[in-house]
Amino acid sequence: MQNADLPLLRQLSHNSGVYRDPLAAIDWARLDTGSLWLPEPALSLYGLPEYATLAPEVRRRLSQYEFINVMHAGLWLESLFLQRLSRRLTPALQRAEYEYFLHELREETGHSLMFLRAMEASGLPLPANVWRAPRLADALARRAPAGGALFWLATVIAEDIPDKFNRHVRNHADGINPAVGQICTLHVIDEARHIAAARSRLEGALARLPAWRRRLLNPVMNLLLRQFVAVFYLPPARFYELAGLTRGRWWCRLAARNPVHREFVRQRLAPTLRMLEAYGLKPGMEP
Repeated sequence: MQNADLPLLRQLSHNSGVYRDPLAAIDWARLDTGSLWLPEPALSLYGLPEYATLAPEVRRRLSQYEFINVMHAGLWLESLFLQRLSRRLTPALQRAEYEYFLHELREETGHSLMFLRAMEASGLPLPANVWRAPRLADALARRAPAGGALFWLATVIAEDIPDKFNRHVRNHADGINPAVGQICTLHVIDEARHIAAARSRLEGALARLPAWRRRLLNPVMNLLLRQFVAVFYLPPARFYELAGLTRGRWWCRLAARNPVHREFVRQRLAPTLRMLEAYGLKPGMEP
């Protein structure tokens, strides 16, 4: 760890000092399936002629399953981060680093418990193994050397992309379920600290890399981006069926080609891609 990180980590730990348990902070009594869980323009089918023909209850249920998809992605990423980060807690760490990691572990664990509680409270059917993580991205995240440039690059991507989505949802929360708005708001507040710490680590790791090794990060980074964006913004085919649409794979393909949704994703991704470019990296994906 670079000494320059110490003041930042101390400040972030201080900001995390008053812990807000998500299970106690969310008004679970207001989480119901009679309202939208996401703004309609955020839905994968929005803008298609077929979407205009859907009954209001199908649109609501689709919004609920698309937010459940987002939460599944969060559970996957946070489980990876918790596993990797907990292994770094050794007596060799400086106190500021050790303390900050404990705060982050507590907050990420709270997020996962929050997602599980939301799925349970919804009462919506969720068959086992209906959601699966992308294999290559999962393998890379599990095997990248902890503390290296690739590890922190994957962490920044995994935290920044959901953050930009959550910010959009909380800024367009009129008409959606208030408990979902609370979930997104709490996540945004905590992740601002996590992203700041991860970016600091990434910047330090990149500064220590020779130019040729930094270039080698680009194809791996783009693979991570493509796979994560695909699984985050497009639910599995079974979710469309659970929302009341037959032929889930057909709807899934339709969503993947939806130009309105592709533009929505592009706008949400733009700040993340600009950040990566500022680090001298070359994100080459298009949603």
